[in-house]
Amino acid sequence: MTQAKSPRRISDTHHETSQIMMPQHSNNLGHVFGGVILSMMDTTAAVSAIRHSRQTCVTASVDRVDFREPIHVGDLVIMKSSVNFVGKSSMEVGVRIETENLLTGVRRHTNSCYLTFVAVDRDGKPVVVPPIVPETEDEKRRHEAARGRRARRLEERNAEARFDQGT
Repeated sequence: MTQAKSPRRISDTHHETSQIMMPQHSNNLGHVFGGVILSMMDTTAAVSAIRHSRQTCVTASVDRVDFREPIHVGDLVIMKSSVNFVGKSSMEVGVRIETENLLTGVRRHTNSCYLTFVAVDRDGKPVVVPPIVPETEDEKRRHEAARGRRARRLEERNAEARFDQGT
């Protein structure tokens, strides 16, 4: 993992996708399965990570996902993602999920989540990713919040390792 790379802008990592939820995506209540949404989140976030790193990326972790409101058959699910923060080979990608009732135009924010990806080479070994440059005030705020989440994740991982070792 060597070789410095030129910084990239957060705005260059933005990705948006949408899909109408159909009966095969739902349970018997007409609510979309959580697993369908998780899969869509992972795919959407991966596009942002790959855009930033220009490398194959693997999902390393998914932070807590709260399902704030049910998503219904017929809703348009809109997913927006961008890279918030990068380490040496890892990237935190934020995903915001909204739904739109296409008949009424009403939009709802149903989920948000942070996923961590690692850029890897053909052998699956981590590779260095470019630094990220936040430009807008919102990007700077999200970048700093992501820095804090990363510090907490690393501390939790270290605490788990100490526990596993019995120290």
